[in-house]
Amino acid sequence: MEKLILFDVDGTLLSTQGAASRVFREALIEVYGTAGPIDNYPFHGRTDPEIARALLTHADVDEEEIDRGFERLWKAYLKGLRAALAKEDHQTRVMPGVVPLLDALELQRDVALLGLLTGNIIEGARIKLASCGLEGRFAFGAYGSDHERRDRLPAIAVERALSHSGVTFAGTDVVIVGDTPFDVACGQPIGARAVAVATGRHSEPELDEAGADVVLPSFADLDVSLAALLED
Repeated sequence: MEKLILFDVDGTLLSTQGAASRVFREALIEVYGTAGPIDNYPFHGRTDPEIARALLTHADVDEEEIDRGFERLWKAYLKGLRAALAKEDHQTRVMPGVVPLLDALELQRDVALLGLLTGNIIEGARIKLASCGLEGRFAFGAYGSDHERRDRLPAIAVERALSHSGVTFAGTDVVIVGDTPFDVACGQPIGARAVAVATGRHSEPELDEAGADVVLPSFADLDVSLAALLED
């Protein structure tokens, strides 16, 4: 096996079209009585715990109170997320080209191992993927519930890949795929390649300036996408 390919979720694979953000706000208010400056806070590329801590700190919530409430926060958030994404009038949108790309990569299982690297807490990621038929596509991952700092997640993913496959991936054998500058930057400590896709809030020039090795407008062109992910 030659490549470990780690996909971000929101903005890269799918969009809940605002539903997850609304539920996050409601859960914060339910547990802490405030969502802080959520209307002006950029969620994209950050971990769920990092987002919650930053919003609550801005709202002058004590650090110990923040930590005490996290268990209740995630319980409320996950309950709300399941309900919101199951509504008849909701549709989680899969990004262009994602399904054909994953299908093609599954045929390359001898050279590519697929995982997740996302700021979502683990069950939140599972709920989102299940809501659009992408569950079961990834055998393991590294999540915001593993560490608040996104730059710690690549090393966790590499360890889990080793446990799953028996293969030690290092350097540019690791490919991190995402739609934000945080996705691009997080793999730098382990020397990973970054393939950025402009299907989220950031433009191709922004992602290029962030240092991505390859920037794609989307995954709509299957041959170009496969080459970007599998090239040395």
